[in-house]
Amino acid sequence: MESQRILVITSAVLTMVCIALGLQLYQINQTVAEVEADNSAISLERDQVLFDLEKLSFSYDTLSTENVLMLAQIATQKNDINRLVNQVKNGNWSLARAKKESETLRGIMKGYVATIDSLNQLNLALIDENDQMRARVEEVQERNANLVERQENMAEMITAGQTLQAAEASAEGIRILSNGRQRPTTRAARLSMVRVCFTLLENRIASAGSKNLHLQVSNPSGEILMGEQSDNANALGNPVSASREVDYNNERIEACIFFIPTSKDLLTGVYTIRILEGNEVIGTTQLVLS
Repeated sequence: MESQRILVITSAVLTMVCIALGLQLYQINQTVAEVEADNSAISLERDQVLFDLEKLSFSYDTLSTENVLMLAQIATQKNDINRLVNQVKNGNWSLARAKKESETLRGIMKGYVATIDSLNQLNLALIDENDQMRARVEEVQERNANLVERQENMAEMITAGQTLQAAEASAEGIRILSNGRQRPTTRAARLSMVRVCFTLLENRIASAGSKNLHLQVSNPSGEILMGEQSDNANALGNPVSASREVDYNNERIEACIFFIPTSKDLLTGVYTIRILEGNEVIGTTQLVLS
């Protein structure tokens, strides 16, 4: 009986020991599982933090601006991101602190994005304003050029309008007889002088007063003939055949100029006669000599 009692007690003790050992083993397994779960979560969290930091670094790379101060600030933030990445990879930095700094850097980047967008909008507005200003300047320059051209044209029109006009011009060859009498002639060998008559038309914008009128008589060969009463050139240096001063008062007036050739050996054919005021031809006519 005693031995049976000892056996029972021993069995009970062994059973309790086994139960205690089993419970301890279960607790150990639970602790290991919890540690592994924690490590897995920490690993996932670290990977997520690293992924977020890499995305943030890429976002900073996409920022583009010509502002030198902002570029320096962006470079500083990029260095901070690279520092955090290295510390997280090496396990030398709290993930919570890394996440907090990452959020801070993301907020700074959003500020940069807003600032750069504002600057870009401002630049676009300035470019548009400059284009509009350039267009207005070009418009004003074109308007001024047109005004200058109109003024020049007006000045030319006024100058042209002030020039006298000789109408109804006619030329007649004259032979002076020995008794001094004058007779018309068309014979080159008998010609003593040429009378050119014309009418100066009314011109209210021309300046009134003494007008120096000239003749240019060209023979059939195109040579301008010199006359006995001419100084051979007008005030502008043009060769002339004869000259006369006329008193002009802006009204219609008839006048004649006489040309006395210096040579008696005149060619037969058509002579072209131009009437000049200064350097301007104001009338023409012809004379045919045989």
